Amino acid sequence: MHNVTLALQGGWKVLLAGLVLGAGLPTVFGLGIRALAFGQGGDAEVHDPGTAPAAHPVGRVIAVLCFAIVVVVVALGLTYIVASGLGKQLSFDHVYPTIVGTRK
Repeated sequence: MHNVTLALQGGWKVLLAGLVLGAGLPTVFGLGIRALAFGQGGDAEVHDPGTAPAAHPVGRVIAVLCFAIVVVVVALGLTYIVASGLGKQLSFDHVYPTIVGTRK
């Protein structure tokens, strides 16, 4: 029974990481595409014939923020993979991530 408890404790962490990275990043990217269409206005949005919505600068700002979040997370993931391949670790001891030697 103790083995089942240990497996479930690790399983929910893997499930959470899979949901955040597997479904979360594409969702943020999709929201960025939608915000970019909102920011473009005109024919980029669904509207009644004869009426074309105006462009919204806020949509472009939201789109840039969404795309920036996706790029930062992908860059951190690649940095983590490269650092572990070189026998180092990615540390968040400071505000910004740094690559440090392995701790013993």
